[in-house]
Amino acid sequence: MYYWIFGLLGLAALGLDQWVKAWTTAHLALGETTPLLPGLVELMRVHNYGAAWSSFSGQKWLLLGVTGVIVLAVAWLLVRKVVRHPVGILACCLILSGGIGNILDRLRLGYVVDMLHFQFWPSYPTFNVADMCIVSGAVLGAVYYVYLYEKHDRRKPNGADDATGNG
Repeated sequence: MYYWIFGLLGLAALGLDQWVKAWTTAHLALGETTPLLPGLVELMRVHNYGAAWSSFSGQKWLLLGVTGVIVLAVAWLLVRKVVRHPVGILACCLILSGGIGNILDRLRLGYVVDMLHFQFWPSYPTFNVADMCIVSGAVLGAVYYVYLYEKHDRRKPNGADDATGNG
């Protein structure tokens, strides 16, 4: 049940990401800004040819390859039901939606459209909805792995799935 619920949430996040990117591209010129939450966040159209903080700028195929491998690995964890706890499933779905959102931009445009910019922290990089999904998913994934994986999802050596030894 969680796979379906969080899968739909991930699709909605992917749709939101693509919609916000399309809106930004249609309404703002490159480098143009408009207030979103005045004094906190503004929309600023930026084309990011790299990854976080513009690292690996211009390395489109490397970034597509690395992101593709991560997306496939996370999808494999879900399909094989390695991750079964709701927090882990949500983390995976968020990472998938963000990764796919940025892959679509790189394939279609050759860069990622970023638009969310902190006005109170001018040196912080501009980011997008997909980036928020990836970061949120990574944080949830770390919480899941540190606090929940061992107790809920780790396969026991004899194939048993719970503390009683029953499979």
